[in-house]
Amino acid sequence: MDWSARVISFARKKTKTVSMVHFGDEIEAVLKTLPSTGPFFPRLRKLNTGHRATEFTRVCRRAGVSGVSLHSYRYAWAERAKQCGYPERFAQEALGHNSKAVHRTYSRKAKVKLPSLENYEKQAAAGNVIPFQPAPVASAEPQPSRPQGQLA
Repeated sequence: MDWSARVISFARKKTKTVSMVHFGDEIEAVLKTLPSTGPFFPRLRKLNTGHRATEFTRVCRRAGVSGVSLHSYRYAWAERAKQCGYPERFAQEALGHNSKAVHRTYSRKAKVKLPSLENYEKQAAAGNVIPFQPAPVASAEPQPSRPQGQLA
């Protein structure tokens, strides 16, 4: 936990990769209620994945919640990121997705509201939009040929 940078980092058990999650004021308030040293959820940490899922299901049942799983948060996070226009690459990195296809599967149910072109142009003119930088277009002129094996 890095409070000054507002980052939680952890190694995912499934992939053994390190995840770094940045957080804001609302999450900081929740995190401050958890233990200041050691694991956040010491009892759950000792359970294997099947037992954690069973415990989660029991708690949901007692609370009258249905239709969610431990994995639902990851889908919801991906959908929220897509809805607010968070760059796809950032969302992929935050969720640990190496593939755009996997990430797009997670965010596929997001309800995205597109602005009208007129409003978007006005926001761009006011400097409120990060401009898209297209890739350089290849020249139509033929390039001089090089002998095989020679570098450019």
